Amino acid sequence: MDNSKSRRVWTVAEAKARLSEIFRFAEEEGPQRISTRKSFVVVPECLWRPLAPARKPLGQWLVENSPRGANLEIHGERKSRRPIPF
Repeated sequence: MDNSKSRRVWTVAEAKARLSEIFRFAEEEGPQRISTRKSFVVVPECLWRPLAPARKPLGQWLVENSPRGANLEIHGERKSRRPIPF
């Protein structure tokens, strides 16, 4: 397929119907743009990884960023007799 066709902007309807083709074009010819009112770009992961910010697994982030040493007061009537675990 000629290069100009792969660089065009795909509509959402085209993207739905031809997703595997868009993936193939992204891998072989570079990023593919899908647009409606907002634009989105499909790129192979090997191109995305070096550009994406490093992210920690969610569980690790939650443990590292949970509040510590806060004296939380619980107001209101408790309906359960179970102990509060924190």
